[in-house]
Amino acid sequence: MKRRNLLQSAFTLAGASFLSSSAKAASVFAPQQHTPHTAVGRRKLGTLEVSSIGLGVQNHWRTYQTTIPSRSEMLNIIRKAYEMGVTLFDTAEAYGPFESERILGEAVNSFRNNIQIETKFGWNVDQKTGQRLPGLNSRPDHIKLVVEGMLKRLRTDRIDLLYQHRVDPTVPIEDVVGAIQDLIREGKVLHYGLSEPGINTVKRAHAIHPVTAIQNEYSLIWRGPEKSILPLCNELGIGFVCWSPLGVGFLTGAIDANTRFAQGDIRAVESRFSPENLPHNLALVSLLKEWANLKQATPAQIALAWLLAQHPFVVPIPGTTQMAHMMDNTGASTVHLSADEWKAFNLSLAAIEVKGERLPQVVLNYSDVEAPVKQ
Repeated sequence: MKRRNLLQSAFTLAGASFLSSSAKAASVFAPQQHTPHTAVGRRKLGTLEVSSIGLGVQNHWRTYQTTIPSRSEMLNIIRKAYEMGVTLFDTAEAYGPFESERILGEAVNSFRNNIQIETKFGWNVDQKTGQRLPGLNSRPDHIKLVVEGMLKRLRTDRIDLLYQHRVDPTVPIEDVVGAIQDLIREGKVLHYGLSEPGINTVKRAHAIHPVTAIQNEYSLIWRGPEKSILPLCNELGIGFVCWSPLGVGFLTGAIDANTRFAQGDIRAVESRFSPENLPHNLALVSLLKEWANLKQATPAQIALAWLLAQHPFVVPIPGTTQMAHMMDNTGASTVHLSADEWKAFNLSLAAIEVKGERLPQVVLNYSDVEAPVKQ
């Protein structure tokens, strides 16, 4: 899908017909020249230092459109990201299953000691066959077995940041953290985190062993973490990693009102992208295009810069299977808006109400789950 035209004459501030009233307030700021460079900043997830923008490799084995990308090109993208300053690389056993971990392990082998790898356990995956079985599995013995497989696939002796992919409603978090502590003592895991967890589960886990990061969906099209998770991270000194920071491609400008999704594409069953809701939600894209023109950037870069501006402990991990898009995403760390500019942007943002759910209910049922109390 083609996207990200750096200079779109159709969207000049002087005459674009789609400008909202709040967008007009932004016109008091003169357009600035933006010179991209390869430097990527650094941030802290708890005590773990990482690049301010990471790279998600979930789709390096299969894209949203269900096509199989070129393995050699995926290796090149990962290696080029490292050259540009990216040090945080995200994967999971469930991606493939196993295939994304294998791709990442091969790609980073020569510079493994200079990066941070984060991966995830928790879905019920047969460790011999890779078959995805129903439900979740965070039993302590299974966690340890999963990690052994991860280390082999990733060609490494330790995992920098290990997440529970989803909270298992049948296993107390105390047992999960206990297993992770064993792995930490063995040097096989350095830090751990939780993905899409319930608030009380985070507190219980953190009381046993400090949680390094929470990984949840967070973007301009889904701001749910602002209600309770981000304040909790701020309170406890926990980092926050944003998955799908570009709204599965929506915030890049690649999708328009006439876009329809192929069978097997997760976006086809997300009601925020339904034919009824998609035209309404494109107001977000219009806002991003306006500011991209103003800052001589791209919509994706503005969307990522907005995330970086929310908290110093927020790190987005955009994923892509296209080299140009990876370089574009990484360049977001060089895009800066002043406090007054963000105020104008957020004024426009507040007037936009996103319609539709971020995921099907059957998938949402796995988020915000609380682990059972240990008896």
